[in-house]
Amino acid sequence: MTAEPMEIERALTLGLNHVVGRYRYSIATQGWWWSDETFQIHGFEPGEVVPTTTLVLAHKHPEDRARVSRVLASAAVSGEPFSSVHRIMDARGRERTLTVIGRGRRDARTRKVSELVGYFVDVTAAVSARAGEAASASIRASAATRAPIEQAKGIIAFSLGIETEDAFERLRTTSNVTNVAVRDVARRIVEMASTQKCSAADVIAVLEPRHSANVAGAAGPAGDEGGGVPGA
Repeated sequence: MTAEPMEIERALTLGLNHVVGRYRYSIATQGWWWSDETFQIHGFEPGEVVPTTTLVLAHKHPEDRARVSRVLASAAVSGEPFSSVHRIMDARGRERTLTVIGRGRRDARTRKVSELVGYFVDVTAAVSARAGEAASASIRASAATRAPIEQAKGIIAFSLGIETEDAFERLRTTSNVTNVAVRDVARRIVEMASTQKCSAADVIAVLEPRHSANVAGAAGPAGDEGGGVPGA
C-alpha cells in the first residue's frame, strides 16, 4: 500500500515526535558542533565521533550528497537562510529522511560569514507513517513536495527571529486568510528569497493578508490541497 504525496505532506505537519538536533559549523576551522540529538539522528552515541564536513557528507545518500554539498557551500558564502530535504545513511546503515535548516552568522569585525547554525529534523517517522514498506518512490516524491514548506519555514524563522513551529503557524495563518494552499504561499517566499536579497520586511509582506492577496489571485483556490480553506 502506498500513500499519496499530499497525505504524507499533511503527516509531516503533525506532531509525530520528530527528533530535532542542533548544529554549528565554523567556516574558519571547518569544525562542527552537534547536540546530543544530532548524534542520535546520525546513529551515534553523543560524543562517539568527532563531526567533520567529511563525516557529514559521507552519511548523505549518494544521490543527494552533491546537492547538499552545494547548499552548504553557497550558504557559507552568502549567509542567507537555507533548507534542504534529503536522505542519509546513518551509522547503523538505516536510510533516514532529514530536513536541515540554517543560516550564516557574520563576524562582527569583518562582516564575513564565520559560521553556519541551525537544525537537523528527522522526519523519517512521519514519512513512514503514511507510506508502506513498498512506498520508497512515494516517499521521495513527498519529500520533494515538502521541500518548499521546510525551506520557507527556515527563511521565516531566521528572518523574523522566531522558532520554526511559529514560522509554520505564520504560513498556515496566511493560507487560511487567503484561501491559498500552504505550499503555494511557501513557494512564493522561497522564490522571492532565491531572486533577491530577502529581508524581514519582504517576508512580512508575503505573510500579511493584504499583501498575500496577490498570491491568492495567482495560485487560485486551494481546494483540499493544503488546509488553506477557512473554516475547514
